[in-house]
Amino acid sequence: MIDIKVPTVGESINEVTLLKWTRKSGEWVERDEVIAELESEKATFEVNAEQAGILTTLAQEGDTLEIGSLFCQIDETAERPAAAAVAEEPVKESAAPQAASPAPVVAVANDVKATPVAAAIIADKKVDASNIQPSGHGGKILKNDVLEALSHPGKQAYAGQELNTRNKRVEKMSNLRKTISRRLVEAKNTTAMLTTFNEVDMTAVMAVRAQYKDKFKEKHGVNLGFMSFFAKACAIALGEWPAVNAYIDGDSLVYHDYADISIAVSTPRGLTVPVMRNVESMSMSDVEKKVVELAGKARDNKLTIEELTGGTFTITNGGVFGSLMSTPIINIPQSAILGMHKIQERPMAINGKVEIRPMMYLALSYDHRIIDGRESVSFLVRVKELLENPEQILFGKDPVKTLLEL
Repeated sequence: MIDIKVPTVGESINEVTLLKWTRKSGEWVERDEVIAELESEKATFEVNAEQAGILTTLAQEGDTLEIGSLFCQIDETAERPAAAAVAEEPVKESAAPQAASPAPVVAVANDVKATPVAAAIIADKKVDASNIQPSGHGGKILKNDVLEALSHPGKQAYAGQELNTRNKRVEKMSNLRKTISRRLVEAKNTTAMLTTFNEVDMTAVMAVRAQYKDKFKEKHGVNLGFMSFFAKACAIALGEWPAVNAYIDGDSLVYHDYADISIAVSTPRGLTVPVMRNVESMSMSDVEKKVVELAGKARDNKLTIEELTGGTFTITNGGVFGSLMSTPIINIPQSAILGMHKIQERPMAINGKVEIRPMMYLALSYDHRIIDGRESVSFLVRVKELLENPEQILFGKDPVKTLLEL
C-alpha cells in the first residue's frame, strides 16, 4: 500500500484545501494519472498517482489538509481489472434512420445547443436563446425549456432555480479567496493609496496592429495584442521613474533595475497575478507569448508558485469586462498598479477641430509614502506619450529629438 501525502507547495504555506477528487475511491488508477486537485492560498495544483493500483481516498472534498498529511492510498498489489486494460469507446449518438426526413434548417446561432424541435420554435418565435434555461444533457435546450421561457416573457430565473425563489446558499470560502480578501484589506489599510488618471488616444497603436497583425501572427505564431504595447511602455517609464518600481521594506526603500511586471488574470476561482520577468529585455513577441502562456496556465490552474511570486509593478485590464474607469488596488508589497480600461470612441478637440478618436482612460494607483505626485503623474504622462507614439517604444526616445540631439 502506497501512502500519498500532501506535497510541499511553497514556503510559509502550512495547509491546503482539497478541491476535488478526479478519481473515486475504489477505482483503478494508472501511474502518473491525476487523482486530485488541491488549492493553496496562492494557486491550485494537481496530485498524480505514484503507482498504478486501486485508489482509497481518506479525505473529503472541501477538507483542509496540513502539508505532509496522508490523504489517500494506492494498493499497487491489487489485480488490474479487465475493464482497465481496454480503452472505453466514446459514447456516440444513435444515427437517425436513413428513411427519416432531415431536420429543417432553422436560423439559430451555431453556439446554441438545442434539439431540432426546440431550435425550430426558437427561430419561429424569435426567442433569445440566452434567456432559456436548458435542462437537457450537456446544456442542450429542449422543447419544454423554450415553452417555459415563452410562458414567462421578460422573466428569468437564476440557473437551476425556479421563479420567485427565496433560497440562499452558503459556501465555504476557498484558501485562494481568503488570501485575496486578506491582501486587499491589507493593501487598503497599510498603504497611503492614491489614484491619478489620464487618457490615451489609441489611434496609433490600433493603426500599427491593423497594419502588421497578420505578418506578426505569421512570423511569431501569436496575436499582436494591446498588452505588449502597455508592458513595454511601462517598462520604459519604470526605468525613468524608479520610485514607481520600488517598495518599502521596513525603514528602507528597495529599488529595482529591472521590470518584473505582474498581470492580473481573472479565473473562475479568483484573481491571480502571474509575473513576466525582465520585461525591459523582452521583445513585443516575447511579451505576447508570455501573456498567452500565463493566461492559459491561470485558466487551467497550472501556475507554479514561482510564476506567482515577486513582481515589481502590476497591470490590470478591466476593459475586457467593459469597465470605463476604475481605481485599482495596489498589489502589495508593490507600490503602484496601472489600470487599463475599455476603448471607446469619443469626440476630441484636435488642432481646433472635433474628431472622433478611440480613447482609453488610464488609472495609476500608487503608494504616496514612496511615490510623490510629480513622479506618479509624470510616469503616467510618459506611458501616454509612448502609447500615442509607439515608434518611441523601440528606443524609449523621440526619433526626431534623437536625430537633432535634443
